Amino acid sequence: MLSAVAVLLAGLVVFIAIGNGPDPSSPTVAAPTTTAVSGGNAAGAATGSVDGEKILELANHPILRNPDDGLQNFACELPEWHSDQASAEAFFTAADQCLNEAWGQFLERYNLPFTPPNLHFPTGTHFTTACGTIAVSVATAAYYCDDNLYVPFRGLQTDQYGDNPGVYLALFAHEYGHHVQEVAGIMDAVWQQIYAVGQNTPAGLELSRRKELQAQCFSGMFLGAVVDRGGSVTRDMYAKAWRDQDTRGDNTSGSADHGTNAHYAQWWRTGAQFNRIAKCNTFAAPASEVS
Repeated sequence: MLSAVAVLLAGLVVFIAIGNGPDPSSPTVAAPTTTAVSGGNAAGAATGSVDGEKILELANHPILRNPDDGLQNFACELPEWHSDQASAEAFFTAADQCLNEAWGQFLERYNLPFTPPNLHFPTGTHFTTACGTIAVSVATAAYYCDDNLYVPFRGLQTDQYGDNPGVYLALFAHEYGHHVQEVAGIMDAVWQQIYAVGQNTPAGLELSRRKELQAQCFSGMFLGAVVDRGGSVTRDMYAKAWRDQDTRGDNTSGSADHGTNAHYAQWWRTGAQFNRIAKCNTFAAPASEVS
């Protein structure tokens, strides 16, 4: 099943350090905690899932059940941001490696078939994907389709956002969040339901918003896991990404498939503050929180 999304971004017990993401208004970073996390067969047994295969579930997906599970804290090393094609490619290539490390470890604990996405940097006004030909515009800062992640430099609006790498990192981590959904089986499950009810129906648009808002939460989780850990992701980058979330969403775009600006920011900040994936279960949230 092909799935396209764009930005307006085995019976094993392991012990990992998971820390709450910091609130930019506070000078104190929450100390990490050591949490026992069950993965593999134990996580998927209730669904009758097979190790190494996707699990087509939404609210009841195994990765969303453990209230204590999240991404391991680690130092993500990124090159300095400069607003040009070559520098952006180097930055996103390094960010992709950090995201692979963070989410690869997480998904493999549940015996899900993790493979990194294929990264592309289109340079023209259009680019071709398995989901169709995509025109580069301000609505196409990044695009995900079927294990492929596209980042056209012309869509990043660097004239507006300048040298603010936290903004670009959060956007990229959102789109990578769709790859997490793809690998887990959430993406296939939600598109099955969207196709069943109609993509542009009220029910279809609500499902799309739940999908997008979960990717927002996953993006926040990643930045919350790597900020102030001795790498390149600083508190200033995190704080600017935090504030930027208010500017994105359906109020800005005039659409109805991503969530209001307030909810777009709310779900990102939930992921960033808590770094607990169960709090990213947008498919279990009331309709009033995904409007």
